[in-house]
Amino acid sequence: MDSEQWLVASKTKKKPKVLKEIYKRLYKEFGPQYWWPARTPLETAIGAILTQNTAWENVEKAIQNLKAKKVLNLSVLHKIKNSELSKLIKPAGFFNVKTKRLRSFLDFLKEESSDNHLSSLRKYSTDKIRQKLLDVSGIGPETADSILLYALNRPVFVVDAYTKRILSRHGLCFDKASYDEIQRMFRVSVRKSTKLYNEYHALLVVLAKKYCRTKAQCGSCPLSYLFTR
Repeated sequence: MDSEQWLVASKTKKKPKVLKEIYKRLYKEFGPQYWWPARTPLETAIGAILTQNTAWENVEKAIQNLKAKKVLNLSVLHKIKNSELSKLIKPAGFFNVKTKRLRSFLDFLKEESSDNHLSSLRKYSTDKIRQKLLDVSGIGPETADSILLYALNRPVFVVDAYTKRILSRHGLCFDKASYDEIQRMFRVSVRKSTKLYNEYHALLVVLAKKYCRTKAQCGSCPLSYLFTR
């Protein structure tokens, strides 16, 4: 981490201004991303679970398998055998583990609602839903928040490895900053809005894939001169 950047972003208390500027530059560079790439809240939630530790391209293949077999609805998913489900989601990797996680999530939904529908969670406050999701085996903060933001339209900022990489490289957080610490930074610095949080997270993902890779490609990055203006 560049100590000079940390002074600019943190000790001079310009972090909120910098985070807003990052959004402006990324939106100007990449435009709207129209996330999450799913048709229904259930598809979004399943995608959030399947995307753990794998590329989205692999998740898309698994989702397509579920659609092709016409099992992408709760009533059918509850009846399908784990062995069959594992085969269908195999492209997403760790398919046996993810089958168990999906099953835990499906059982959770069944317990929560007589109509067996994801929308049944809307009756709870955001904090309550989040805690319930975190209590489901295999669902951590990032997955829970992805479901909250993209499937249930709650204004919760999703923090992933891309977000942490970008912020730490620009001196906005320490390398060992926790999930909650980074999320809190956005909560107090960026206007609370489902639409804005959705777009901001998507833009950070695009930036990480194009420029802020494991080996940074800083030359033409839209954030290259962020701390010199």
